[in-house]
Amino acid sequence: MSTYIFKVPDLGEGTVTSEIVAWHVRVGDTVAEDAPLVEMATEKAVVEVTAPVSGRIVALHGELGDSVAVGSPLVVFETASAAGSSAGQESYSTSVTAIAAAVPVAETGVAVSSGRVRASPATRRRAREAGVNLTSVVGTGPGGRIEAHDLGAAAAAPGTKSSSQSSGPASNPAAGTQEIKVVGVRRVIANRLSESARTIPHFAYVEEVDVTLLEAVRQRLNASASSGAAPLTYLPFIVAALTRALAQYPQCNAQYDTERNVIVRHSAVHVGIATQTPDGLKVPVIRHAEQLDVRALAAQIARVADSARRGTCTRTELTGSTITVTSLGKLGGIASTPIINLPEVAIIGINKALDRPMVVNGAVVIRRMMNLSSSFDHRFVDGYDGAALIQAVKALLEQPEQLLPLDD
Repeated sequence: MSTYIFKVPDLGEGTVTSEIVAWHVRVGDTVAEDAPLVEMATEKAVVEVTAPVSGRIVALHGELGDSVAVGSPLVVFETASAAGSSAGQESYSTSVTAIAAAVPVAETGVAVSSGRVRASPATRRRAREAGVNLTSVVGTGPGGRIEAHDLGAAAAAPGTKSSSQSSGPASNPAAGTQEIKVVGVRRVIANRLSESARTIPHFAYVEEVDVTLLEAVRQRLNASASSGAAPLTYLPFIVAALTRALAQYPQCNAQYDTERNVIVRHSAVHVGIATQTPDGLKVPVIRHAEQLDVRALAAQIARVADSARRGTCTRTELTGSTITVTSLGKLGGIASTPIINLPEVAIIGINKALDRPMVVNGAVVIRRMMNLSSSFDHRFVDGYDGAALIQAVKALLEQPEQLLPLDD
């Protein structure tokens, strides 16, 4: 037998530390080469790191939520193969799989001594929060898949806590409270939003939009849509209007490079679609939205939102947005103050549409109204320009035929 020390790999993009998001193994497990070992988060992505050799795990370095330096010991194997022929051998390379930028691992099998683990990203997250090691849980779903209800009994059973939690100091929360360690996606969200709120002087601008005609157009197009077409909500129309308006106000379709102290304006509009998922907020990106009509935008919005919720977006699909649109749908409220998605300089929030009495030409009539709540980086976007952008979007949404191809 020989000892093989596997060190924290360089996960790319100049990272010097990575955060331990989830261990898939415990001390004493026997694993095969390329079996998943651990999920590690950088500022850009959560990455699944696999075993460089086959062998028995004799030590794990680091607990859930720890930030560990590249090149420091991570896992110690006891091996019988040539790969571990020299005691204390160091390894800096391994097979890594990018799960997605700032999102958790999608469903995967884990080849460890206790068998193959199958579970959804949401179930894995709940298990991490409860301190349950999934390798000790019997799944009742198809093919042994671990379902959410399987975690209830496992959490109360002895011997199911993860090694990363059981090896640390005991936690003694007060009665009636629950302690949840902030790791992985939630930590990335917390850090990015804190940085944005701390460094950007936000100014908010809210405007109401009469979407009565837009509602009629939307219903007409949905009624004539081909089978299987993505339904037209307000969102693709708003994105279409935004891409047209940004041509007049390029200072709002920009990113601030803090290291070079340069504003980078983009002719292409890469729209981030803020999406709520079981694992937190993600922002998949629709690239070159200015080249798509409303039907194509609807299809792309549905595709990227579904991928984000399923945890299957690629790193490319979750980076590179030049402006973000966020909506709470039916929970949209009257107004909101969205936080800018760094390094962008503007974000547009959509509030819910309601039928309201309005005065039109001296008469009180019922119109469908919706508010747009926007935030801008006041360092680079003047109040006039931010307001003018929203007024241009408003004008297009109130005359929606301008947003449609001629054949519609």
